[in-house]
Amino acid sequence: MSTTVLSPTPETWDSFVEAQSGHFLQTSRWGEIKRTTANWEYDIIALEENGQLIAGALMLYWQAPLGLGTIAYVARGPVIDWNDDERVVALLHALDAAARRHRAIMLKVEPHLEDTPEVRERLAGFDLTASTHNIQPKCTILIDLGGTEEGVQARMNQGTRRKIRTAGKRDVKIRHGKTEDIDSFYELTAITAQRDKIAIRSLEYHRKLFDLFAPNHATLIMASYQDRDLGGILVLALGKHAWYLYGASSNEERERMPNYAVQWEAIRWARERGCTEYDLWGIPDEDEQTLEAQFQHRRDGLWGVYGFKRGFGGRVWQSVGAWDRPYNPLLYAVYKIAAAIRDWWRARMNIVTSH
Repeated sequence: MSTTVLSPTPETWDSFVEAQSGHFLQTSRWGEIKRTTANWEYDIIALEENGQLIAGALMLYWQAPLGLGTIAYVARGPVIDWNDDERVVALLHALDAAARRHRAIMLKVEPHLEDTPEVRERLAGFDLTASTHNIQPKCTILIDLGGTEEGVQARMNQGTRRKIRTAGKRDVKIRHGKTEDIDSFYELTAITAQRDKIAIRSLEYHRKLFDLFAPNHATLIMASYQDRDLGGILVLALGKHAWYLYGASSNEERERMPNYAVQWEAIRWARERGCTEYDLWGIPDEDEQTLEAQFQHRRDGLWGVYGFKRGFGGRVWQSVGAWDRPYNPLLYAVYKIAAAIRDWWRARMNIVTSH
């Protein structure tokens, strides 16, 4: 059976990603967002057998620190059965060829796989090296959306359920926003960034994200009181999975618990779409015992959001992280030093970035 390397159309590729329960970071829409808002380039590299796509990846390219060359990056991918050695090897070779055409000094992949010794052993067997520099957060909280709404709430802690009810009792109104609501959401994002001392994306970025994914794969949920917006979240969904991507809130009327109301509405929206899992996207990279021991005392990095997210009753999940395939050992060594310095500076300045 012959395997062909090709670059499918964005529509064909996105349909394949969704059918395979792939991650939204592997869609062509995400490539367009990075191309138009970050000036990155992207390719879609796929394998085909008998006229059918069987595997592939959205590969992003950006300039490495110090002008060392290009980094080729596969976020939460490739979309492939990692247990099929032959296909994995064929796809990695295809990615190598594409990366070298872009003068890449390395290929970085962040598979959407849970971190286990078996998974690490398998990835190492494909000449991949565990990276010291992750792009996306390694840890998250996954909420099981199965069962009834009452069952989903029953898995939350008591305080979170009470705060969801409080929002309804205190006249918080919920709506699913339109493109024109992005401006209001971004104003709240700026307030949140100033309050929590975090970095944020541009208004253009938020508009592009909403325009490309809504209405079929994204919703903007806004909470208001007496016609004043108090909070909002941007949520994406693909196949059976939904992701809480961005959230923002006002400094006013916080006792009305708008942040809890929008999260509950997002969970309901995801369930109505047929999603079985809701990803709260990003908590500190620690085991659950450490998280529980420290979250009440720490506010740096992603610690500030863990206390909020844990109340929704999900389970802590840790990905296997980023794995590198260097092409130039010397430049790769320089890259690791530069990336470590940059990560140290971002941690010192409490800059949290991903995607």
